[in-house]
Amino acid sequence: MARQPPTQLQHGDSRGRGDAGGRWIRKFAAAGRGVGRAVWSEVSFHVHLPVAAGALAAGAFFRIEPVEWALVTLAIGGVLAAELLNSAIEQLARGPGTRRHPRLRDALDIASGGVLVAAAAAVVVGLLIFLPRLLELLGA
Repeated sequence: MARQPPTQLQHGDSRGRGDAGGRWIRKFAAAGRGVGRAVWSEVSFHVHLPVAAGALAAGAFFRIEPVEWALVTLAIGGVLAAELLNSAIEQLARGPGTRRHPRLRDALDIASGGVLVAAAAAVVVGLLIFLPRLLELLGA
C-alpha cells in the first residue's frame, strides 16, 4: 500500500520542520484575523469593548493599585476570551452542512453560559474595586 503524502496543515506545519519563525508569524496573523473578524462581525463585542474601555477609564480615574489593575485586566481578558470561543462555536454551528440538532443547541447554550459566567465574575471584580471608591466620591 502506497503511503499518502501529508496534507497541508492550516496556519503552518506543526510537525517541527521548516521555517519555525514564519510558522509562528502565520499563526499570530491568523489569530489576529480571528480577533478582528469577531470584533467587527459579532454584536456582543459592540457591548463588551465599550464596557471594557469604561472599566479601564475608571481604573485610571480612581488610580487603582497595581494588583487591582491586574484583576481588572484579567476580568476583561476573561470575558473577551470567552466571547471569542463562543463566537468560534457559533461560526461552526452556522457552517455548511450543519443542521439544527439538540446537541448543537446545547453546545451553543453552554458556550453562551461560559460568557455569562465570565461576565458575572467581571462585574463582581468591578464592584469590589470601584464601588467603594464611587461611594466615597459621592460622599455616601
